[in-house]
Amino acid sequence: MPKASKTPLLEVCVDDPHGLSAAVSGGADRIELCSALALGGLTPSPGLIAAAAELAVPVFAMIRPRPGGFVYSPEELAVAKADIAAVRNAELAGIVLGVTHPDGRLDRDAIAGLRDAAGDLPMVLHRAFDLSPDPDEGLETAIELGFCRILTSGGAPSAIEGAENIARLAGQARGRITILAGGGIDAGNAARLLRAGADELHGSCSEVRVDQDMGGRLRIASERAQTSVAKIRALRTAMEQTGEEVT
Repeated sequence: MPKASKTPLLEVCVDDPHGLSAAVSGGADRIELCSALALGGLTPSPGLIAAAAELAVPVFAMIRPRPGGFVYSPEELAVAKADIAAVRNAELAGIVLGVTHPDGRLDRDAIAGLRDAAGDLPMVLHRAFDLSPDPDEGLETAIELGFCRILTSGGAPSAIEGAENIARLAGQARGRITILAGGGIDAGNAARLLRAGADELHGSCSEVRVDQDMGGRLRIASERAQTSVAKIRALRTAMEQTGEEVT
């Protein structure tokens, strides 16, 4: 008897109200909520968290108190715990975080403290994982710490460049933790990553928009990435087609 086809889940990362609306309209299965995606994603504002809480789509909030690396001071970890409490109070679906030692290894003690603050709130390990000097060890540590998913590009600048490593990690995970491939994901490379063994895909599905302010005597033009409904739908279609092939 043939297996029933199953389309892998698509997660879209957004950092503004338009992104929330576009993700829902485009058919995202889950949303990663951030601020400042141009900086790699930071903790979202209280207002954006409140807007996300109104959606029917599961939303996981980024917990990252500042840009830069993932070695945090006690004061920064205290802020992160307060942010986790805000996400819990808003009743979002989960949180996304990562803390490392200077050499890139996961900081067990710091993460355990954040895990205690999270309680039963599911945790996702973000691409701080890709800094690990030993990804195989990092995966086992992530499982031991209670993460439900790892967002990874396979330690490469993009997921497609790290496809072989993603395949190896998926084999090592053996269903114990979800491997969420992210980094340059689009409709053109989705099939290769899913065939490599990625459980789910994560993308911004964005396009550059130019804003112009004609107020007063100044004309200010700025470029910013904005979530594209069309790109989400194209990626979703590619995933559906590949899901039918690999099941």
